[in-house]
Amino acid sequence: MFNFDTERFLGIQAGAVQLKDELNQAIDVVMEKDVENVFFVGTGGATILMYPAQYILKNHSTLPVFTEISSELMLMDHQFLGEKSLVILPSLSGTTKETVAAAQFCKEKGATTISLVGHADTPLGHLTDYTFVNYAADDTSCESFYIQSYLIAFRVMYKRNEFPQYHQFVEEMKQLPAVLLKVKSATEQRAADFARKHKHTPYHILSGTGIDWGQTYYYGMCILEEMQWIKTRPVHASDFFHGTLELVEEDTSIILLKGEDKTRPLAERVERFAKHYSKELTVFDTRDYELDGISAELRSYLSPIVLATLLERVSCHLEEQRKHPLSTRRYYKKVPF
Repeated sequence: MFNFDTERFLGIQAGAVQLKDELNQAIDVVMEKDVENVFFVGTGGATILMYPAQYILKNHSTLPVFTEISSELMLMDHQFLGEKSLVILPSLSGTTKETVAAAQFCKEKGATTISLVGHADTPLGHLTDYTFVNYAADDTSCESFYIQSYLIAFRVMYKRNEFPQYHQFVEEMKQLPAVLLKVKSATEQRAADFARKHKHTPYHILSGTGIDWGQTYYYGMCILEEMQWIKTRPVHASDFFHGTLELVEEDTSIILLKGEDKTRPLAERVERFAKHYSKELTVFDTRDYELDGISAELRSYLSPIVLATLLERVSCHLEEQRKHPLSTRRYYKKVPF
């Protein structure tokens, strides 16, 4: 595969999976404190990558769960945040100033805090009650964060007797790094073709739904906009028909991310419309990929991870075709704001 380090990728994702025992020890202790709710708190893309874990908890647990932006949380008077709260704070660098401040804010509220970072010796890593470290770079962080947040969510549900498939799930997760590698390989040619075709396309509508909505939003905002300076309109598949459809013309690029959960019919509705009115529809469907070792029952949970890993191949080829490195920034960490 073009510009891809197989061993680095496998090592990072295996590292996320191998945090299971440490995470379990922490979650088991925390759950003995009669946790009343769970918060995922972060900044930018790190927050968005927590959406699937929140979605899983909302659909399979009676434990209240919230995903909040760090800076906004500190200005809110959130009535559920307190001594019985478990707060998970992701930040790859461990230095994101708003998330560091939010960690201190949550501790002052009496909440138990967990950080997910790429480096231990960081302000966030030093501040939280529990710190979990798995180094990752931008091109590998999505899967790593997804895996860690899933391990937390499913352990919480297991301790509440809400997820009897837990042991099956964690065994299958051990296969995930190798499974994702095959997904990347299977996507390589299609990713290269997309990048060649769309290297000058100035605007994309992205749509997804359910557990995959976060990945849809993330890819538009954090990759195409931040890292490629391409204008996008991420829109939930349901909301597509309440505004965004009026922007569709026959040359409008629409990227549809289709997963396998109960909301798939909402994505299929967008697909039917887009096929009729645009000649530039691209569909990435997780059903098109074999996931060896992953049961049919658990595939739908993993679709955001599959989409993230295949879209990395698209990003890599866009970077080459557009001669625009993914690391290039005009403002982010360049100027004060």
